[in-house]
Amino acid sequence: MKIIKEPRGAARRRHDVLARLRVRADAWVATSGTDGLPCLVPLWFLWDGAAVWLSTRITSPTGRNLRDTGRARLALGDTQDVVLINAAVRTFTAQEVPAAAADAFAQRWGWDPRGDHPSYAYFEARPRAIQAWNGVHELKGRYVMRHGEWTAPAP
Repeated sequence: MKIIKEPRGAARRRHDVLARLRVRADAWVATSGTDGLPCLVPLWFLWDGAAVWLSTRITSPTGRNLRDTGRARLALGDTQDVVLINAAVRTFTAQEVPAAAADAFAQRWGWDPRGDHPSYAYFEARPRAIQAWNGVHELKGRYVMRHGEWTAPAP
């Protein structure tokens, strides 16, 4: 296979990542327990412009891992159009979650975890590193965020 497309620049990749975060319904959420056992699940999410908000039961392996380690990796897209997000995670009970985040989540999905079951918690995943590539020709320059800072100016 011959690659004929030019790789996107950092600003375009940032633009594409932000667009995807605004419109995507779900992400693959990878966590690991303190015992090292990996867990991978799809979850609905809400992007608020600074963080990805997730909700799942605190009693699930994913909920416990998010709470106990404070870390997650989120994956959007497919193998030919990848966005990987390494995030620092904070946990909120249904009573502690900022109302604006919970209300926006409920409005977007038509489901409010606060009224579903007491075991649901919210997780604020703040990106620390983001990689974006669309094929092997874009592997170079794939980091659009490092240490919580964008590598390109705002689109």
